[in-house]
Amino acid sequence: MTQQPTPSDRSLSPWRRRLIVTAAIVAAGSLIWSQLPKGSYPTDLSRIGQGQAALVLAIDSNYSGGASVMELLNDVRHDFADSVQFLVASLALPNGQAFANQHQASDGMVLLFDAKGQRMAVLHTPQTQDELRKALQQALGL
Repeated sequence: MTQQPTPSDRSLSPWRRRLIVTAAIVAAGSLIWSQLPKGSYPTDLSRIGQGQAALVLAIDSNYSGGASVMELLNDVRHDFADSVQFLVASLALPNGQAFANQHQASDGMVLLFDAKGQRMAVLHTPQTQDELRKALQQALGL
């Protein structure tokens, strides 16, 4: 006659429980990490007009347009990094709000400035890398 397993026999051993908990924590951490914005962009807008061309992305964390444009910037940034400063005007910060008010900027807008700080072009939520590249080349003579 076979003996039926007791409930304690069916439970996981302590090392298996630890392994499952560790795997769940790693999976959750990986998911959170993958959702963070890629790349780091300075928010020091006083750099505009300091001798190098600047691209400024207006971004509001309450909307998705700026985040999608940031993905495009991540893809083209390396091509222009030597000649253009890539900056972010966070609309959640006082300096970003002041910038947005001065330039009538909203989430997802890209503003291009020459080395002297003169605004050369405005893109309203660009949709493609080519659109960004073309605007940079035309507005800044790159």
